[in-house]
Amino acid sequence: MKRFVFLLLLLAAPAMAAPAPGTFSDPAMETRARNLQRQLRCLVCQGESIDESQAPLAGELRQLVRQQMAEGRSDRQIEDFLTARYGNFIMMRPPVEADTYFLWAAPFLVLIGAGAVAIFVISRARKAVPLDPL
Repeated sequence: MKRFVFLLLLLAAPAMAAPAPGTFSDPAMETRARNLQRQLRCLVCQGESIDESQAPLAGELRQLVRQQMAEGRSDRQIEDFLTARYGNFIMMRPPVEADTYFLWAAPFLVLIGAGAVAIFVISRARKAVPLDPL
């Protein structure tokens, strides 16, 4: 049985060492592709980049990014193409523009709102409970 498992692992080793389909053989291009894919949001998952998402749309977007890189386009040109097609939402860090002010301000607005609610609740609780002179 041990020999069978060893033989199976020996036969599977070349397949595991081969690069995954859709990867560049040049390490610099592969690093560039991975970095660019980390900057693009998965439109299905929305909390993950297309680099880490397993959604079918993310796989298609990874292929599109790699295809455009193979055609010689720069990272900026690829980002411009994708934002023209999907809007600024595809960027993990959307640019600060008039239509994205809310995206950038939302965390601060939530924090301010939570602080206001906390102050309101604490002040009502202090008024409701009389202080014991002891």
